[in-house]
Amino acid sequence: MAVAALRPRALLWQALALGVVAGVIAVFSINAAHHLAARHIATGFGFLSAAAPIPIGESLISYTPSVSTYGRALLIGVLNTLKVAIPGCLLATLLGTLVGIARLSPIALLARLAALYVELLRDLPLLLQLLFWYGVFQTLPAPRQAMRPLPGVFLSNRGLRIPDLVWQPGFTGVAFALLGGIALSFFLARRTALAPGLAVRLGAFLPVLLLPAATLALYRPAFRVDWPALHGFNFQGGASLSPEYAALLTGLVLYTTSYVAEIVRGGLAAVARGQWEAGAALGLPRGAVLRLIVLPQALRLIIPPLTSQYLNLVKNSSLAVAIGYQDLVSIADTTLNQTGQAIEGVALIMAVYLSISLTISLAMNFYNARLARQAG
Repeated sequence: MAVAALRPRALLWQALALGVVAGVIAVFSINAAHHLAARHIATGFGFLSAAAPIPIGESLISYTPSVSTYGRALLIGVLNTLKVAIPGCLLATLLGTLVGIARLSPIALLARLAALYVELLRDLPLLLQLLFWYGVFQTLPAPRQAMRPLPGVFLSNRGLRIPDLVWQPGFTGVAFALLGGIALSFFLARRTALAPGLAVRLGAFLPVLLLPAATLALYRPAFRVDWPALHGFNFQGGASLSPEYAALLTGLVLYTTSYVAEIVRGGLAAVARGQWEAGAALGLPRGAVLRLIVLPQALRLIIPPLTSQYLNLVKNSSLAVAIGYQDLVSIADTTLNQTGQAIEGVALIMAVYLSISLTISLAMNFYNARLARQAG
């Protein structure tokens, strides 16, 4: 009876709270509309179809200043943000896992170096690290004296220039063969996980190489390699990564790696010591115990805080404006300054970051729920 009596009261308080929030939003909206009208500032998103005189130096799609629209310019900003966020999350996960495992290494020197890395980068502001890496890339030699760490790879103050793959019509067959090889390799890897001998376990990954190679032999013109070469004072051909992009990606990855490493270390340390000992009693090497027994159990503890780090990396990418990389925030800021559509511009920024964050959260929550079902 008491619970039933409290329910209408709780609903009443919720309705009142909702009414107050709606009233505040209405007051702010009316006030903003009044001041915008007094200053003869148009409202709405019609400006997205107007020509944008914004020079954009780095774009994944075609763009011509004063011809392309503001909507296309903002789309380029979204793509440039994703161009940093997606590889940033992947690289931070890979490096963070390695550093986190190194922190638990029985080799004292390796564990202390990993701990030093984590403590140093976590205690330095991210903006300071981005400015540092931007300065590092700016001090690299000119294109004529560019560093060549690998054949066809040039590192200079113009950025990183690497060979580019130009896909031909036969690429479709190679792509399907690669996907099939990956699927077959995962299947074989699970079947041979406990098989004795390193050669047997490594052999499970041969389909990833053999299937695309066989398809490439049948469809030889699947792609061609566009090699960069120095012509005059700059490079031509290949794919280029600007100094701004390289500095942003490097800073974000190294900074986020320090947090991911602590998450991985904490997850692995939370697994009972007896699991390590049980795996060793079965005759498994330490790496196999980690991969087959400990890490699967630790994933349930790692995934939730790891999701937060992915979200932080995406939001931290907005600091790109400090080093001149034209991401969504940078292009949207220029757009609202040119058009005066500040409210709409900020709303678009919020909508894009909210959409990316919700997508990441949904994907990671789905994966975490799947792990929970598998654990029984």
